[in-house]
Amino acid sequence: MEAFYYLVFGALSAVVLGIELSKTTKDRINTSPAFNSFKNNYLVVYSLMMAGDWLQGPYVYFLYTTYGFGKGDIGQLFIAGFGSSMLFGTIVGSLADKQGRRRACVTYCITYVLSCITKHSPQYRILMIGRILGGIATSLLFSSFESWLVAEHNKRGFEQQWLSLTFSKAIFLGNGLVAILSGLFGNLLVDTFQLGPVAPFDAAACFLAIGMAIILSSWSENYGDPSENKDLLAQFRGAAVAIASDEKIALLGAIQSLFEGSMYTFVFLWTPALSPNDEEIPHGFIFATFMLASMLGSSLASRLMARSSPRVESYMQIVFVVSSASLLLPIVSSFLFPPPKEKVEGISFSSCLQILGFCTFEACVGIFWPSIMKMRSQYIPEEARSTIMNFFRIPLNIFVCIVLYNVNAFPITIMFGMCSIFLFVASILQRRLMMIADKPSKSLP
Repeated sequence: MEAFYYLVFGALSAVVLGIELSKTTKDRINTSPAFNSFKNNYLVVYSLMMAGDWLQGPYVYFLYTTYGFGKGDIGQLFIAGFGSSMLFGTIVGSLADKQGRRRACVTYCITYVLSCITKHSPQYRILMIGRILGGIATSLLFSSFESWLVAEHNKRGFEQQWLSLTFSKAIFLGNGLVAILSGLFGNLLVDTFQLGPVAPFDAAACFLAIGMAIILSSWSENYGDPSENKDLLAQFRGAAVAIASDEKIALLGAIQSLFEGSMYTFVFLWTPALSPNDEEIPHGFIFATFMLASMLGSSLASRLMARSSPRVESYMQIVFVVSSASLLLPIVSSFLFPPPKEKVEGISFSSCLQILGFCTFEACVGIFWPSIMKMRSQYIPEEARSTIMNFFRIPLNIFVCIVLYNVNAFPITIMFGMCSIFLFVASILQRRLMMIADKPSKSLP
């Protein structure tokens, strides 16, 4: 493997370790034993859920290519996933508020396990079903678990500031350490043990099953809207009214959609960007490096959120500008150092620059997740939390579907440019959110 990969991984590891060891009392929050027990239980479950997700990430595109599908067919499979998340996400979010967040978390496990099983089939229709199931599961992952946590945290009477600690730890572990280990473990299964690209999906199913067992044995149920006679249509209408009547909620949804839309497009783009001529690259190790950069970002976020200044709304403006600039690097490098037109051995200088830019973007992702979670806990009304959170995912899924549908129509540099523009727009909206953050929110009717 190229020495450059080890150099970047080692440098990021040293920086993360240095940040963690240098934390002072100002960067830590004093909590109670009861909260620590509750937090640790959630972190174990969340880490297992994210392991089930991250194990699949580096190998989805690769698995489809081994089955003989081209970029256009793979793009359609990805569209099916994001499309199902858009179509069914709001429904399952509303059901989570109505029928119970714990039940929705269990449904996530079952749905994603079924999605993993479909990866054993090379038939396009079966793989399409798997992508649809995966899209539904993704909607549940990024709404039900957070909704359960916020409601349970408040129900048990823990201090509000402690919630940011759980968020930052969850991202540090679930989107950082676990993601790194998942990438390395997937690389071990595929490249070292030669078990094939479907092996990470089988391992993911095992972790999801373990997490589901813990949920069933230790989590209590909580709900959103307490009214017994409010149907799904009424829930949708109430969530829409909440978004339309409170500018902070609307801005938060737009910011989230712009950032996550760019992030999910990046998930599709980074493999062909680093291997333009189908060069062999260590997918798992590169993915682990990206997740280490994300871990660095979450570590920085935990220090920022533990202090009263700067506010989340303030420093996130900088994060969006930096992330926008980082996705411009593939465009700049392609002009200054054009990639070779034929397959070559070793990593090119242009790819080295791109990896550094991608790591910077992933560091911004690591800061984004706990920060957006904290803002959602402050601005989104509890009674329709899952419904509103999945409303936010509708425009981002539309954006990603449009990009993937045109994946063969535009060069990769154009798509990176689109993502960069959307991230810059997010920085502008974040500035507006900061300006009105002190205004009182209107309650959900």
